[in-house]
Amino acid sequence: MAKTPAQRIKKHGAKADVPQHHLPPVINPTTARSPEKAQNNGSLIVIAGVVASLFLFWYLHLLTLNQITQLSGGLPMPDSLIGGFDAGYADQLRRAMDGDARGQLNYIHKTAGTLFPLIFGFTWLLLIGTNVAKKGLRWALWCVPLLFVVVRLWGNVAVDSMVAAVNLDPAQVALASGLTVAGWVLLVLSLVIGGASVFLGRRARKQPQA
Repeated sequence: MAKTPAQRIKKHGAKADVPQHHLPPVINPTTARSPEKAQNNGSLIVIAGVVASLFLFWYLHLLTLNQITQLSGGLPMPDSLIGGFDAGYADQLRRAMDGDARGQLNYIHKTAGTLFPLIFGFTWLLLIGTNVAKKGLRWALWCVPLLFVVVRLWGNVAVDSMVAAVNLDPAQVALASGLTVAGWVLLVLSLVIGGASVFLGRRARKQPQA
């Protein structure tokens, strides 16, 4: 019968040959997640977000909003008018769309019209955060996609209210039109900022470490 280490020491004294047990090496938690791995993970999330944003933009502006023009007598939806619209167009659209058409537009705004700015905004925040090292500049650039999200979501509500209004208010039309134009401007600015952030990130990684 095999003897335990305590029995060996009792019989042979302190010089007893006690078997040594070697524990596996402990993984250092500070090196388990390297900056390069974190950078790669962030890049994968950004790529997935860009793909999702492109799909939602196509689905929203090039598919569903175009299809709903069949319910408005061929009139384009307010969301697609980059240059905005006036009270005459709004009144014509409101008269052309019945309750079902207005419900369809409202449903689009609550689904793809909400998902697109949210996913785009989150993706651009991550894109800027992983490429711009300076904190002050990073926060300044973050303001544009954040404002885009707020303006687009607010614009959805303003357009739905304008289309469903019984008595058209010129101030309501001006608000919906202004938010639509601002949303497109902020989208273009966000795209420019995203490209500039990638350029700054690549430039910083190419610089030799001090």
